[in-house]
Amino acid sequence: MTLLEKINSPEDLVGLTAEELEHLSAEIRTLLIEVTSKNGGHLAPNLGVVELTIALHKVFHTPKDKIVWDVGHQAYVHKILTGRRKEFATLRQYKGLSGFPKRQENPNDAFGTGHASTSISAALGMAGARDLNGEDYNVIAVIGDGALTGGMAIEGLNNAVDLQKKLIVILNDNEMSISKNVGAMSEYLYRIRTDPTYSKIKFDAENLLKSIPNIGDQLAKTVNRFKDSLKYFLVPGMLFEDLGFTYMGPIDGQDIKAVEDVLETAKTIDKPVLVHIITKKGKGYLPAETNPNKFHGTGAFDIATGKKIVSSTAAKTYTEVFSDTILEMAAADEKIVAITAAMPDGTGLTPFAKKYPKRFFDVGIAEQHGVTLAAGMACEGIKPYVAIYSTFLQRGFDQVLHDVCMQDLPVVFCLDRAGLVGDDGYTHHGVFDYSYLSMMPKMTIMAPKDENELRHMLYTTAKFNGPIALRYPRGSGLGVACSDELHALPIGKAEVLRDGKDLSIWAVGTMVHTACEVAGILAKEGIIANVVNARFIKPLDEELLTTLVEKTGFIVTMEENILKGGFGSAVLEYLSKSDKLKNTKIINFAIPDEFVPQGCTNLLLKDLHLDAESMASRIIAKLRSKVD
Repeated sequence: MTLLEKINSPEDLVGLTAEELEHLSAEIRTLLIEVTSKNGGHLAPNLGVVELTIALHKVFHTPKDKIVWDVGHQAYVHKILTGRRKEFATLRQYKGLSGFPKRQENPNDAFGTGHASTSISAALGMAGARDLNGEDYNVIAVIGDGALTGGMAIEGLNNAVDLQKKLIVILNDNEMSISKNVGAMSEYLYRIRTDPTYSKIKFDAENLLKSIPNIGDQLAKTVNRFKDSLKYFLVPGMLFEDLGFTYMGPIDGQDIKAVEDVLETAKTIDKPVLVHIITKKGKGYLPAETNPNKFHGTGAFDIATGKKIVSSTAAKTYTEVFSDTILEMAAADEKIVAITAAMPDGTGLTPFAKKYPKRFFDVGIAEQHGVTLAAGMACEGIKPYVAIYSTFLQRGFDQVLHDVCMQDLPVVFCLDRAGLVGDDGYTHHGVFDYSYLSMMPKMTIMAPKDENELRHMLYTTAKFNGPIALRYPRGSGLGVACSDELHALPIGKAEVLRDGKDLSIWAVGTMVHTACEVAGILAKEGIIANVVNARFIKPLDEELLTTLVEKTGFIVTMEENILKGGFGSAVLEYLSKSDKLKNTKIINFAIPDEFVPQGCTNLLLKDLHLDAESMASRIIAKLRSKVD
C-alpha cells in the first residue's frame, strides 16, 4: 500500500514526518499526471500547489475552517486529500468528480468556483457571517497572482480592510494565470518576488536585533517599526501593507514546513492577513514546468513526451479557423485590433499578437475593462475584436449593454466555447449568450453552421457598423473545405438547406448539422422536413419565417442555448406578434431551465433529449398528435 492510499481525510496527515510528506507530495503528483493524461484537466496549476495544499490541511481543519479556492483550477489536490482520492479517476468525466470546487459534491468545498477573482469576496462574506453567528473558525481565500489582476479581487481587498474581519488571503504566486500575466500588479509582485535582499532581511530582522548584547530586548520592542522601515526602504510601495493587510512573505511554496509555520502565525492574527506564497506552475513534471501555459488546461497527453493526443484525422478547430481568418482580415485592414482577457492562447490570438503586437491588447483577467476599452477604441474609428469565451463575457454584461450597445458602437464580440463545453462543466458552459445578448437593443447575433461559415461571418462583422456578436463552439469543425474567398453575408437572412412540406426546422450554430440528421430520420418515416440554417439569432429572417409558417404550419427550433430568452423564444415572440401562433404547431428544442454538469457533449445532449433520435421521436409524436 502506498502512503497516499492511507490518506482518506486531512486528519491522516497528522504525525507524518518531513520525509513522509515529501514522499506523499511525489505520489500526489504522480496521480495528478496519470489522471489528467487520460481525462485532461488543469494539470500545471495543481502540480504547483501540492505542498501548499498539504500545509493548508495540516494547519486548518475543514470543513469547519473554510478554504475558498479562487477559480478552482488548483483544487485537485484538495479533492484528493478530502476523501475523494478513490473517485479521482472520474475527474471531469460524465457523472464523475467536477473539475472545480462544488458545494454539492463535498462539504469540504466551501464555495463553488470556476470564474476568477471571486475568492476574497466570498471568503469575506463567510467571515462576516461567522461573526454575526457568534462562531469561531478560520476563513482562507487562496487566490493566484493572475486572478489578483481582476477588479473584483481588488474590491474584495479594499472591503476586507474596511471591515477588519479576521481573514487570511493566500496569494499563490506562480507568475501565470492561463497565459503569462500582464499589467501593473504582476510587475509589482515580480519586484517582491525577485528581491533577495528584502526576502532575507525581513525574516532575520527580529533575531538580529535580539542577538545584540544588553540592549537586545529594548530594540526588540521596535522590531515591527523597524521591519516596516525595511519594507519601504527595500521594496518601493508595499501595497498590501499600505492597504491595511498584515503582509507575510514571500514564502517558498514548495517547503511544507515553511508554509505551515507562516500559516500557524497567520491564524493567530485577528485582522486581514495576506500570505505571499511562491510556487512553480507545473512543478515535478518537466513538460509542464517548461510549458506551463500549455498544461494549464490540457487534453489527454502522452506522459513520456508530454505531447497531446490528437486524432490525425481531426478537422481544424473553430478557434484555429478564427485565428487564421482574423490574421487574413487584419492584413487588409490596419484598423482591426484584437482584445482578450488573459487568454491569447485559448482564444487563438497568439499568432495575431506575434504578427501585430501594437494592435493586440491583453487586459488580464478583466473582462469588464476589456469591453469598455474596446468601446473607447471604437469611438475613435478603430475596429476592435473582443475574443472571449462565452461564459466569461457574462462578467461584462453591463459594459456590453451600457458602453457598447447604448452608444451603438462597432465592437465585435467573438464568443469562443459557446454552447456545451463538455468536461469543464456547468461553470463554463456557454449556454446563456443568445439570451443575455438578445435583450440588448442594437445588438446583432449570429452563429455559423460550420467552420467555413465562421470565416464568412467574421468577414461580415468587418463590414457591419454596430455591436455584433459571433458565437462558435469548442473543438473541431465538421471538416468542410475552407478555401473559397471571403464574402459578407446579408444581415438577418437565413439559408434554406433542405426543402420540405410537412414542417420547417429552424436551427442555429451546432444544431444545424443535427437538424439535417433529424430530417434524415423523419424522411424514413415519410415526413419531409424543410431545414433552415437561421444564421442570425437577431435579427430573425421574419420574411422567410412567415413564408414557411404559411407553407407547413409546423415550426421546430433547435439551439444549444437555454430556452428562456433564446432563439426559440425569439421565434415565439415573432409568431405571437404576427398572429401566426394560433394555428401553428411549435416545438422549441433547447437547454432546459437547469445547470448542466460536466461530461462528453454527446452524452449531455442525449440526457437533455437534444440528440437527433430524441428530437425526431418528439416531432413524429407531435405530428401524430400523441403529445401536445
